[in-house]
Amino acid sequence: MTRPRSAGSVRIVGGRWRGTRLAVADAPGLRPTSDRARETLFNWLQPHLPGARVLDLFAGTGALGLEAVSRGAREAVLVERDPALAAAIEASVARLDAGEAVRVVRADALDLLRAPLLGRFDIAFLDPPFDAGLWAAALERLPPWLADYAWLYVEAPATGGPEPGPGWRLHREGRSREARHALYRRGAG
Repeated sequence: MTRPRSAGSVRIVGGRWRGTRLAVADAPGLRPTSDRARETLFNWLQPHLPGARVLDLFAGTGALGLEAVSRGAREAVLVERDPALAAAIEASVARLDAGEAVRVVRADALDLLRAPLLGRFDIAFLDPPFDAGLWAAALERLPPWLADYAWLYVEAPATGGPEPGPGWRLHREGRSREARHALYRRGAG
């Protein structure tokens, strides 16, 4: 993810909250997905969003989960362990009056994935801080949380990145100077 051009915020690029700005705190490892990358991702996902349950691990600004609900997802669970970032997401949820559809969970994503399930999700976003090396552990723990034909978005450094492993098929991918954006489908093909 790249730092947005307008300092201190990113915008929801489509749906009912289109144009809404979300605050971007100055926090270590926080790299909000660029507007352009999110627009591409959600164009890929648009046919699958209506009524979907979405899990946004390592939520940061909450942009991915909020964008999904803005575009028709039924529900999103946004997981963020940093108290200041979680509070900022909660403020965005309140401002959007999205409390019925969006739940912010203040927890470490890997710890949450060890806990009892919050149900199965149709779409998951996996975009941890690049320097933390959390992809393998998250990918190992994530499968029970996902529906049989779930979609998985993985954002990683442009020079490479994790593969989700057996049972997943790459659907689409893109790259920027800083990141590889990959969308996978579970149980397809």
